Amino acid sequence: MKHLFYIIFILPMLLFSQKKTEEEVKVKLEDKQILRKGNDLFKEHKYVDAEVKYKKALKQNPNYEKAAYNLGNSVYEQNRFKEALPHYEFVSKSTKDKKTKLETFHNIGNTTMKLKQYDKAVAAYKNSLRLNPKDDETRYNLALAQKLLKDQQQNSENKDKENKDQDQNKDKDKDKKDQDKDQGDDKEKDKDQDKGDDDKDKKDQDKGNNEQKDKQPQKPKPDQLSQQQMQQLLEAMNNEEKKTQKKVNAQKARGKKTKNEKDW
Repeated sequence: MKHLFYIIFILPMLLFSQKKTEEEVKVKLEDKQILRKGNDLFKEHKYVDAEVKYKKALKQNPNYEKAAYNLGNSVYEQNRFKEALPHYEFVSKSTKDKKTKLETFHNIGNTTMKLKQYDKAVAAYKNSLRLNPKDDETRYNLALAQKLLKDQQQNSENKDKENKDQDQNKDKDKDKKDQDKDQGDDKEKDKDQDKGDDDKDKKDQDKGNNEQKDKQPQKPKPDQLSQQQMQQLLEAMNNEEKKTQKKVNAQKARGKKTKNEKDW
């Protein structure tokens, strides 16, 4: 009974598993053929055509690490660094092969260097060197990335300081303009006030002069006597003349001999 159970249940499962394995081998062979065609095109520097082949291989098998890695290389050679980076990152996380992993980290470093992401480049090169400390090329690239990162940080600090100084200068200029404006307004107010005071003083002075003139009697000019004054002057002259005539007549009377009338 046990043997019969094995034949009935186990044998079909083994046949199904063997068939599935053959299908997987067949898919891998097809993928490898496509990959090889892509590699041949890549060697001929036909990076666009190679990219097409690698994408076709990945479409049939999305987990094909070599196709993803080579696709990253073909896109990198076309200076499409942002597109290359995700393919390398996928391989670095999925592959179990040490050599593939360290090469992928090295390429991540190169790609992020092109993108001027020097902090990520430093991290990638360090990951690659942990897997192969004797890789001189990666060590050199790491030193270069560290220098460029330091320069980038220094330039960023200087730029921030420059922007801060510019903002402070703008604030100072604004404060100075506001202060000058306030002083100008104060001067204008003082000027208006002084002008007002001068006008007021002048008006008061003119008013005082006018009042003084009103209080002082007007002296008539010789050629501008009023009719009444002329009449008074004539009367005074007539009276003076009468007085004078009277004195003259009196003197004449004293000089004549008096006629004597006798009583006898």
